[in-house]
Amino acid sequence: MILSGIIASPFLLELVLFWNNDSLAQGLKSIEKTTALVLFPLFILGNYQRISFLKLLRYYVNGTTLVVIVFTLRFVFVFPEYVTKYWHGVHLWEMGYVFANSIGIHAPALNMHLAFVSIAALYLLLQSWQMRKDKSVVFLTSIVFACSFFFVLLVNTRMALFNVLVGYLFVVFSFFLAHFNLKKMILYSLCIGGVVVGIFMLFVQKNPYMKEKYSSVTFAYMDKVGKLDEIDHPEIKVFNSLVTRVSIWKSAWELSLQHLPFGVGSSDGKPELVKYFKQTHQHFLAKYAFPTHNQFLDFLLKFGVLGPLVVLLYIGTIGYLGIDLKNALIFSFFFLFFTSNLTDDFLLRFDGITFSGFWFSIFGSLWLQQKNTVRIASLEP
Repeated sequence: MILSGIIASPFLLELVLFWNNDSLAQGLKSIEKTTALVLFPLFILGNYQRISFLKLLRYYVNGTTLVVIVFTLRFVFVFPEYVTKYWHGVHLWEMGYVFANSIGIHAPALNMHLAFVSIAALYLLLQSWQMRKDKSVVFLTSIVFACSFFFVLLVNTRMALFNVLVGYLFVVFSFFLAHFNLKKMILYSLCIGGVVVGIFMLFVQKNPYMKEKYSSVTFAYMDKVGKLDEIDHPEIKVFNSLVTRVSIWKSAWELSLQHLPFGVGSSDGKPELVKYFKQTHQHFLAKYAFPTHNQFLDFLLKFGVLGPLVVLLYIGTIGYLGIDLKNALIFSFFFLFFTSNLTDDFLLRFDGITFSGFWFSIFGSLWLQQKNTVRIASLEP
C-alpha cells in the first residue's frame, strides 16, 4: 500500500490541491492524465507474483525495436527528401525532430524511451551471455542492441545520448562486479565498446553537426539569460540551446516565489508562466509559449513547496528500488528519468506519466517478489 501510494503520489497531489485551480474543466483534464498512476499499481502490484520481469523486458525491447524499424522504413519511403538531405549533410539538425514528429511524439520524449530500450537491450545481452544461451539468441540480441543504439543516435537528443552512455556503464560495471573474470571482462568490454564506438563514429562521420551541437550550439549566448530578444533571430540561433532553458527556469523560479506556499494550480502553470514572460518583456519566450522544461520547477510553480518534494519522492523511490535490489537496469532507469526531468517535464505528458508509472510498478513487483521470497525463506525451519 505504501509503494502504491508513492507511485500514485502525483495524482494524490493533484487531488489534494484541486481547489487551487481557476478552471474546473482544465483541473479535471490535468488530473485525468495522472489516473494511470492509480491503475498501474492496482493491477500490477496487485498481481506482483504473476510478473515475469525478464520475459516482459525481452518482449518490450524486441517489440519496441521492431516497431521503430517499421517507422524508420516508413520514414525512408514517405519522407525521402529528408533522408537525401541528411545523407548529403544538409540541415542535419532537423532529421531527429522530423522523424519523431512523423511518429507523433516529441523528440526528447521518444529518445527517452529509446534510451531505456537500448540500456535494457544491453542488459539482456549480458544476461544471455551469462546464461550461455544458444548462439543464435545471442546474435539476435546483439543485433537488437546495435539497432537500439542506432535509433538513439538517429533521434539525437543530448540528454538521451548522455543517459544511454551512463546507463551502459552502470549495467556493464554491475555485470562485471557480479561475475568478475578478467578474461571475460576484457572480451565483453571489447565487444560492447566496439559496437558502441563503431556506430557512434559512423554517425559522427555522416553527421559532423554533432560536434557543433554538443559544443558551441549548446552553450552559445549564455550571457543573454533572460534577454533572448537581444539576439538576432533567436528562433534560429537559440531555440534549443541551454540559454533558452535557463531563461525559462529563471522566470519559473521568480514566479514560483511569488505564489508560495501552494502555487498557482495545476491547470494554470503554463498560462501564468506565459503571462509572466509578457510582463517581463520576454517576447520570444511568450511567442512560443515555452513550458517550464524542468519537472521540479514545474511542480513548484503549480503546487508550491509540496510539488518538488513529491517529484523527488516519486523518482527517488525508483532509485531506492534499484539500490535495494542491486539491479543496475532499475538504477539506470532512475538516472535516466531523473536527469531527463531536469531539462524537461515528463510528468506533464501522458506518455511520460505512463512510461514511468508502468515501469515503476514493474520494478515494484520485482522488489515485492524478492521481499516475499526472503520472508518465506526466513520462516522455513
